[in-house]
Amino acid sequence: MNEKLQRADGIEKANPRLFRSLVGGLNYLTHTRPDIAFSVSDVSRFLQSSTKKHLDAAKRIHRYVSGSTDFGIWYSEVSNFILIGYIDSDYAGCLDNRKSTSSSCFNFGSGAVTCSSKKYETVALSPSEAEYTTASLAARQVLWLWKLLADSSYE
Repeated sequence: MNEKLQRADGIEKANPRLFRSLVGGLNYLTHTRPDIAFSVSDVSRFLQSSTKKHLDAAKRIHRYVSGSTDFGIWYSEVSNFILIGYIDSDYAGCLDNRKSTSSSCFNFGSGAVTCSSKKYETVALSPSEAEYTTASLAARQVLWLWKLLADSSYE
């Protein structure tokens, strides 16, 4: 948590086969455990040049998963459907290229229906610009969800 990883951290290289195997398994697991998606995508950036610090971060995610097997998204019957969204941005969070990351999660009814995390293609010049970019990406997601719900007659 709150650990920033970077490519050239000056730490000894990790066993690439072990690292790729661990991250590959975690990547597969994100389909049923969206709570680890951001962390797994963060360590996945270092598949080509992993260090012991990157391996330790992947192992920490694995320990979290093994200690939280009861976690998950439970969907139940709901009579009042409300679309609720959560967004956040991480200004210049990548130490390698200073790019920001946007994250969003939208709930409809009793559980999450979409979650996304995306590193910007360009460098944001200020925290405000990062927040506006994240809000713009979230607005596009909301419009897509509204259109999908209108087509399903759940307006």
